[in-house]
Amino acid sequence: MIKIEELARKASLCSMDEFSCLIHEVSGSLREEKSKALVNGIRREGGLIYLPSKGRVLVVGDLHGDLESLIFILKDSDFIERLKSENQVYVVFLGDYGDRGSYSPEVYHLVLTLKSMFKEKVIMLRGNHEAPKDMECRPHDLPYFLRTRFGANWQKIYGELRQLFDLLYHSAVAEGKYLMLHGGLPENIISLSDIAWAHETYPAKSHLEEILWSDPGEEEISYPSPRGAGRIFGREVTRTTLDRLGIKTLIRSHEPCDGIAVQQKGRVLTLFSRKGPPYYNSQAAYLEIDLSREAMDAHGLAREARRF
Repeated sequence: MIKIEELARKASLCSMDEFSCLIHEVSGSLREEKSKALVNGIRREGGLIYLPSKGRVLVVGDLHGDLESLIFILKDSDFIERLKSENQVYVVFLGDYGDRGSYSPEVYHLVLTLKSMFKEKVIMLRGNHEAPKDMECRPHDLPYFLRTRFGANWQKIYGELRQLFDLLYHSAVAEGKYLMLHGGLPENIISLSDIAWAHETYPAKSHLEEILWSDPGEEEISYPSPRGAGRIFGREVTRTTLDRLGIKTLIRSHEPCDGIAVQQKGRVLTLFSRKGPPYYNSQAAYLEIDLSREAMDAHGLAREARRF
């Protein structure tokens, strides 16, 4: 039996060389995955994962260095044991693993360990805190936490993590049901392929920036985001885009809330899995979705979310 506490302990005690080896191992696994269109029933197109039509998926929002919440989610859901014993069980992380929390290196290490152990069953999406260098967020204090942990040679790990970020997926879809990504819907997309290849068309097109940075608004119209990147996408964009893609509900993270927020008349669900400063939200949450069930709107998903 794999104990989550033991994995967390290894994350807290690993040497820089051990961390580096883990990053290289997962980077190699991601390159191998992306070289194949289909691996164990999971289809890939560029930066988009097509989830199978059956099975269960755990969805985890922003963690931002909150190791305690990550440990709770894994224990509460009994997910590691289920990953070992059940064939069609998956986990999708929506990005933003580090920054803001002092256990950022440990969160990255634990998630990468899960990816190393369970391969394609662990799907790591990138958030705006794993964005390309020219989209870097502020504050970006991962370097500080790495320097505190590893000393003068921290830049080696940081450089390797940044290379890893460019290998992460940026979206996952349960066709006809749910689209999962970090930030928001890109405007002016025609098909899922526009999302899948957003990393290739960037910066000529802003799709990747919007996927990583945008937020939903409650007005019909869209407008530039006060974040300085991405858009505030209105109800018209959501309705038109999701209907065109045949998607019931957008599942995203990116914005702090008390675990779950339902937006845009139930077409958008925001999931936040971190607690504590600097957000001071009283609750966090995670989702578990039965992929064989009929699609739910954000209201239905919110009722089934596990708040803690």
